[in-house]
Amino acid sequence: QVQLVESGGGLVQPGGSLRLSCAASGSTLPSYAIGWFRQAPGKEREGVSCISGSAGSQNYADSVKGRFTIARDNAKKTVYLQMNSLKPEDTAVYYCAASWWCGSTWYTPGKYIYWGKGTQVTVSS
Repeated sequence: QVQLVESGGGLVQPGGSLRLSCAASGSTLPSYAIGWFRQAPGKEREGVSCISGSAGSQNYADSVKGRFTIARDNAKKTVYLQMNSLKPEDTAVYYCAASWWCGSTWYTPGKYIYWGKGTQVTVSS
């Protein structure tokens, strides 16, 4: 069992940065890959990024490549999503989720076992 809690969301101007954190408790974090998803009003949940348990591999959605960076600190049981050059279209509730691996279908919500409750990110001037 893993409990996930997101933090770090907020209101930021276009071009600004935020760093989201996903803190885990319960089972050993290195056993799980962690994905970040987002969901804007009226839209489906979208995969943003995924990092393997060992941090040996990372995946990104095309829409965030070069702007977002995922990282993890297993000693702190925390996964981070550094978001730079934010755009209004990045506005959404951001969720972290745990799975056994990222793989080629890392962006599929159904493969994730545990979910946090989300943190709101709003990009607006």
